[in-house]
Amino acid sequence: MLRTVDDAAPPAVVVPALLAARADLLQGLQQPQARISPKYLYDARGCELFEQITRLPEYYPTRTEAAILADAGPDMARALRGCEVLIELGAGNCEKVRALCRSLRPRHFVGVDIAGDFLREAVRRLADEFPGLDARAVQADITGPLQLPPDLARRGRLLFYPGSSIGNFDPADALAMLERMHGLLGPDGGLLIGIDLPKPRQWLEPAYDDAQGVTARFNLNVLSHVNTLLGSDFDPGDWAHHAFFNTRHSRIEMHLRARRPLAVAWPGGGRRFAEGETIHTENSYKYPLPRFQALLAEAGFGACQAWTDERQWFAMVHAHA
Repeated sequence: MLRTVDDAAPPAVVVPALLAARADLLQGLQQPQARISPKYLYDARGCELFEQITRLPEYYPTRTEAAILADAGPDMARALRGCEVLIELGAGNCEKVRALCRSLRPRHFVGVDIAGDFLREAVRRLADEFPGLDARAVQADITGPLQLPPDLARRGRLLFYPGSSIGNFDPADALAMLERMHGLLGPDGGLLIGIDLPKPRQWLEPAYDDAQGVTARFNLNVLSHVNTLLGSDFDPGDWAHHAFFNTRHSRIEMHLRARRPLAVAWPGGGRRFAEGETIHTENSYKYPLPRFQALLAEAGFGACQAWTDERQWFAMVHAHA
């Protein structure tokens, strides 16, 4: 019988979570190089805009990853056999996990994402598509310690983290996150993770600064989300989207650049921005496959197997716990 469980945060933890978000935002906005964590890009509107981004002709990661999952499906299913519990981190609309649900037929699915309402609706749709699947939604910030449902079996767990989202973290933070992932698994568990591989700048930069301006709207929307969380008075019209490839660090950087001298206020404080000064909103690291496999080993994972597309632009990596 179909069972869908919504594991949203109880009201008692909402206020502390909001206070933590405000403290996090204030710390970032008051740095010499102002920063907003990329997790704040994903409010309800941000999730909708990111879905539009994934369908853009310039944005290769989603369709390339989907092609790998389709083309390598039978081989991948053999490598991942024994999966009883499928856990997707940063699940979003749960679109990518459908192929795994079809090939692996897990008994349990847990989708984890910071955008609770968006996630719960996606998990309901997934449960409708796969009768008999115990499907649950856990609203949580995956950048911190994660509490999974206590009755969830520890054996046979597969963590699924697609979309090259690990590239949003600086290498030290990526290592810490991979260590936390390893801690969620039993000895028979594994991680299936997507990574974006290095490629020429002429393909990278348009993927983060498309001709239709959808990525710009996505980036600027973070200011509206910050206003809601912090009570600030950012005017998105005062800022411009800026994305470029940083060759030294092998990463795309997204910034918001002040169009004019600005003063932004929030309860108890504020900050002045000079014309041209930026707020750093996202990184997207492009890892060579051997470097990423070394990072997995450092985090405690064992043997790895990787599948890539013909152009070697993207990789899906399976690492044993």
